[in-house]
This record gives sequence, structure tokens and C-alpha cells, in this order.
Amino acid sequence: MKYDSNRDLTRKTAETELPEKPYSFWRATTEFPTFPTLEQELDTEIAVVGAGITGITAAYLLVLEGRKVVLVEGDRVLNGTTGHTTAKVTSQHGLIYDHLRSHFSDEQARLYYEGAEEAKAFMQQLVQDNGIDCDWQEETAYIYAENEDSGFKQLKKEMDAYRELGLPGEWVESLPIPLSIEGAIALPGQARFHPLQYLKFLLLEFLRLGGTIYENTMISEVENDERPRLLVQDRDFGIRCDTVISGSHYPVTDQNGFYFARLQPERSYTLAIRAETPFEGGMYISADEPKHSLRSATFDDQQYIIVGGKGHRTGQEGDTIMHYAELKMFAGNLFGLHDIPYRWSSQDLYSLDKLPCIGPLTSDTPNILVGTAYAKWGMTTGTLAAIMLTDQAMGRDNRYAELFDPARKVPFLKRMQTAVEHNMTVAKELVTGKLDFNRHKAEDLKPDQGAVVWQRGKRTGAYRDPQGNLHLVDTTCTHMGCEVQWNEAERSWDCPCHGGRFDYKGEVLEGPPTEPLKKR
Repeated sequence: MKYDSNRDLTRKTAETELPEKPYSFWRATTEFPTFPTLEQELDTEIAVVGAGITGITAAYLLVLEGRKVVLVEGDRVLNGTTGHTTAKVTSQHGLIYDHLRSHFSDEQARLYYEGAEEAKAFMQQLVQDNGIDCDWQEETAYIYAENEDSGFKQLKKEMDAYRELGLPGEWVESLPIPLSIEGAIALPGQARFHPLQYLKFLLLEFLRLGGTIYENTMISEVENDERPRLLVQDRDFGIRCDTVISGSHYPVTDQNGFYFARLQPERSYTLAIRAETPFEGGMYISADEPKHSLRSATFDDQQYIIVGGKGHRTGQEGDTIMHYAELKMFAGNLFGLHDIPYRWSSQDLYSLDKLPCIGPLTSDTPNILVGTAYAKWGMTTGTLAAIMLTDQAMGRDNRYAELFDPARKVPFLKRMQTAVEHNMTVAKELVTGKLDFNRHKAEDLKPDQGAVVWQRGKRTGAYRDPQGNLHLVDTTCTHMGCEVQWNEAERSWDCPCHGGRFDYKGEVLEGPPTEPLKKR
């Protein structure tokens, strides 16, 4: 696929044709009730932190078990990664199976596949049994290569892994959509759906069965006593419980698990478009770089194409609007564009070995459980995590527990290579951020424009809102002291070290930080 090489023209076109502000298609097409903020000390059996797919599913399953469950969310429910997904329900997680065979074993690679299939079957059964109106459609998933480059070579190895593991994938050399390829792996029997319509049903069932939900209640730490106590930020009360389940992207507490050094954050971008030509079905992701993802969705009898990709490490790309612009060009060349009603981005975490971390936070905290590092495949992995964490909270064995144990032994060479690369990046950002000698001035900012400026001799984050008001913040991240960068496309301050994000006023959008940026 060839793109216009004139970057300025591409960017100007994007600014005029893209939605002014990011907003998820899923959020825009789902109405939720509001829930109160916690205002007093609580005592419960199980406290679930994070109202995304893992937290909501686990809370629902545990209340079905007759447990007293409180679900706590630092923002609004489903306003995190789950609300900004591409929502593919599939066991085809990119080029994963050759990787697993190379770094683990065939038995473990096969177990990974079976876990994803179990989660998919669980979701489908819930939809069928309860008649959930969530646009659930069976689809064939494809991972494809456009060129005979490294992506194609990796794809051939992935197909070999499918054959060796007995997975039901098929090699094909054409796709139902108008995209010329060198080859693809087709995996039938996968699905797409509307994730928030599905999870809204679970959320309301959780309430009906006696569960309790609190929004806008930020948990700053967990006291690890015999019965853990969750501390509510800036308040003198908390939640005492028997078991904590963290489904909050970054774990709600670290407890010397050093997750900030083990998890790598990446942002990616998505458009919901209405096309001039119909989408012929299937779900697609490229093996080549840059990554592209495609699937369709239906709402109010209209077809939308969900176009995603262009991932990069959080806080390390300046001109983020260009990622939307390039997705627009990719989709337009394939289908023609009628309009682009929605654009949004999301943040995902990767572990050092590409496996999720599901289970006890550390070997010393058996009653603090965590699900994280889903590596962009949160629909099946997040659901499987909820099933596993429910079993663990109920004292039951689960056959996936050893594979996904956060305390598992990562293959040594892979662990060392990835950890060194990750933490060298952190060290570099700590130093170079402090040595940023740009001399932008706050008074030069136009309405709806932000930048790092120098104000009274100090590095300062500045944003002038559409009404002309200037908002100034200290650019030092409150997590570990890295310097945040301005994300123009999202109007946010993003940390390049561990992925913390803040809105233009300095309020926390994404962990691991829990404290806002200081005002200037």
C-alpha cells in the first residue's frame, strides 16, 4: 500500500476530515447509568478494582457464587482500555504460537490456545443463554502479509506452528476484502461483537444480584494485612476485604512485584468509518509493519468499518494525529470514505515474555490477585482472567494457573534482553526529559493547542483551551519522576517511561500514577 509522501498535506487533510476530539464508537453507542463515589469505610468479602472486562466479568461470576462483592472504578465504568478496544473475540492473537513454541513448549502453546477458546465459548454461551443484544457475529479471522518481507517469513513460521499444534488454521492466498497479499492464515469460528452492550448486561446483572459499584473512587494503595485494606486516595477511609482482585490495567498495588519494570505500555489508534463500498466480512490483522486491523460493526442498521493500528510506545511520538491520518489513507484506498464519525486510541500492556499475568500479585500476597498484560487481546484474555481469578478467589484449581502465573520463570535470555531494553529506555527518558531545552512560550499557544514551554525558568506543560484559558502543569510525572510529553491527538500529557497519562488539567487518565500533576 502506497501513501502520499507529502506529510504536510496528509496532516492538513486529517485535521479537516477527522473528528475534532477522540470518542470511542462503543462509548458513543451505549448508555450507562451513573454510580456513586465511595464516601465511607466499607467491609466486604471481595473488592474488585477496575470496571473493564476483567473486573466486571469477575464481579458478576463471584456474585453468582453468593459472595459479597464491591466493584470500584477510579473513573467511569468501561472508560478505559475495554471501552476503546477493536473488540475481536478470537484465539488468533497475532504471531503468537510460533513465539510460544520457541520460548516455552508445544504443550504450553496449545494450552494458551485452549484458554482463548474457552473464553470465547464462555462469552458466546452467555450471549445465547441471555439473548444479549450485542451484535455478536461469527467471523473468520485472518492474519496476512502484503509483502515478501520479514512479516511474510514470520507468517510462514506461524503457519508451521498451527500445523504442529493441530490448530484449525488454513493457508490462503487471497482475502474477501480488496487487499493484495502474499498469504494469510485463516482461522474460522471466531467472532466480533459490541463489547459495551455485552458488558452492560453483566454490569446490570451484577447489580440485580446484590453487587455494589462505586465510580470516581481512586484506590491509591493496598495495605497487605491478614485482611487487605484498599486506601481511597485523599480520603481517610477505605475498603476492608478478604480478597482483592485487580483488573485495573496496571495492578492497583505493586507490593514489591516491580510491575512498572516488567510491563511495557503501547498506544494504538482506531477509526470507525462509513465506507463507500460494503465490507465483505472477516476480521483482519497484518503481520507486516505498520500493523493494521480491520473488522466491521453494525449499529442502527448502518455498517461501520473499525480500522486500527499504528501502535507505538506511549509518550514517544510527538505528532500523534499523523497516526490517524495514515489509518484514514489506508482505509480510504481500500474502501473509499463516506465519513469518519469516530476516532479514538487505547493503551495496552505487554509482559516481558508476551504472556498475560494472571494470579497472585506476588508469591507473598495470595489474597491479592491480578489480571494484566493482555497485549491487545483483552476480549478473550480478559475474560479468561476473570474465570481464573474467580476460581482462585473461591479456592479452586485452574489448569491455566501455572502458565499465566505472574511469578512464573520467564526464559532467562528473553527476560534479560527485554528488561534491559525496556529499562534503558526508561533511563534515557529520565535524563533527556530533564535536558529538554526547547524555548516555546505559553503566550504563543493558539486556542486548543498544547506544548512543553519554559515558564519562569521551569519546564512547564501548557494548554490553551478553545475559550483561550491557559492551563499550566508541572511536567514531572508523579509516578517516578520522568518528564511527560504533550499528546496532541488526545489532548493529554503522556509519560514515556511507564505509560502514565494525565489530562490537560493534570488529572490522572492512566496508571501507574495515582496522583495528579502539580499545578503551575
